[in-house]
Amino acid sequence: MQKVLFALLNQVSFLSWKNAFRLSDFLCFVLFKVGGYRKKVIWENLKNSFPEKSDAELKCIAKDFYLHFTDLIVETIKFRTASPECVRERLRGDISIMDGFYAKKTNIIYLMGHRGNWELANLFSSLCFSHECIVVYRPLQNQASDRWFYDLRTRFGAILVPMDNIFKELQKPREKPYVVVLANDQSPNPKTAFWTKFLHQDTGVFRGVETIARRYNLTVLYADFCKVANKRGYYHVDVSVITETPKEVKNNEILDRQLRILEQNIINQPHNWLWSHRRWKHKRPECLKPEQTLSSAEQKR
Repeated sequence: MQKVLFALLNQVSFLSWKNAFRLSDFLCFVLFKVGGYRKKVIWENLKNSFPEKSDAELKCIAKDFYLHFTDLIVETIKFRTASPECVRERLRGDISIMDGFYAKKTNIIYLMGHRGNWELANLFSSLCFSHECIVVYRPLQNQASDRWFYDLRTRFGAILVPMDNIFKELQKPREKPYVVVLANDQSPNPKTAFWTKFLHQDTGVFRGVETIARRYNLTVLYADFCKVANKRGYYHVDVSVITETPKEVKNNEILDRQLRILEQNIINQPHNWLWSHRRWKHKRPECLKPEQTLSSAEQKR
């Protein structure tokens, strides 16, 4: 059965973009109008994140998100066989900063949130960066699904590394500078997370990014992927420097700086985030360890 499913997905990847988005329209109707996929989760996330907005405004954001979500599905299938030219056409932006760091032989950790199409972002990184591209991921339990995504993400030479193995991977000798690509806006273990306010809510954040950056002295960049207005399936990337001196910034400040940028990006284009994710399923512990916070002097929010 799985072989049939993935054979079908591979056939869908050869659809024209016009027909792919027709399929997305149909999936949107089935998933959300008929099936009501995670509509309660989406609504609660939006309601808590934008308390100043009316229900009518939130419903508009939710409706736009539904279509964005199914577009992500069909786009990801399309990128399984899309040409390098297609990847470059669908995601554009000024990445000259990467060339400058490459010339200085600077190793980088390249952060992103679940905005835009992160599978496209991964392909774009391995295709367009001069750095050796290391993509951090969490393996799927289903082996067939994991293999399908592995083949997708490594199409243009990226090295795919499970999060648990990233420290071992970065200890290997390399002939040229590398960039570690990862998204870190999922829901972490509350007992080890950095806790802060994000979109008006107590929010835990994975601390592994700071550990990696400090241990290997990596320049930290953040990339935002916004949707191009009135051009379905097209995205634009903006790259920000979080810090070039990770060992000198205060504890958790890298993560806090990233979250401030991500928060503003979401406010600017609210339907373009993964609202169906149970991002706030964990509650902030009553007692936090010092390494899980910013001191009141450091945190200005």
